[in-house]
Amino acid sequence: MTSPSRALLMHRHRDDVMALLTGSLFLSFGLILFRKVGLLTGGTAGMAFLGHYASDWSFGAWFFAINLPFYVLAWRRKGMEFTLKTLVCVSAISVLSEWLPRWIGIEHVEPLFAAVMGGLLMGCGMLVLFRHQASVGGLGILALVLQERGKVNAGTFQMAVDACIVLAALAVADVQRVALSVLGAVMLNLVLALNHKPGRYMAA
Repeated sequence: MTSPSRALLMHRHRDDVMALLTGSLFLSFGLILFRKVGLLTGGTAGMAFLGHYASDWSFGAWFFAINLPFYVLAWRRKGMEFTLKTLVCVSAISVLSEWLPRWIGIEHVEPLFAAVMGGLLMGCGMLVLFRHQASVGGLGILALVLQERGKVNAGTFQMAVDACIVLAALAVADVQRVALSVLGAVMLNLVLALNHKPGRYMAA
């Protein structure tokens, strides 16, 4: 039987590369499902959606720009490696969210399915990144810092904040879209709340 210390030594850079790619792809595909039916989400991605819907800027451009200030917190609280991994993930999602629609065409998707499946995909993507010491920037960084300090569960914190951000979207979206967006945020954060807990698998 492999000891815990031995298991930690088995994590290599190639594991991180695979994890960052997988997490970024999951998140990008979930965001594409949301965008296809006009849904929103929480965090910096939600703010990027609002900016995208209200301007000529692409979602990817908004997402990359909004996350820039949060790297300061990441550098101070989480260190250089976490910050660089997060920068790579945010950059990858900014690009993939614009490129994936060119590689795969989705003619129709039911909004309810998009909310549930998109939320689950993004939750799984964030979980993969969290477990390999990375994030998608923004509130995810703050959530991880608070959890490590024993203040609150990361998924619970993000669920509360994301719900507030999505509800604020009532100013620019109809009630049905906002309700489905809340459902998507709940699905995303349920994945984190149920799976991202102290003592669970973490790459080192």
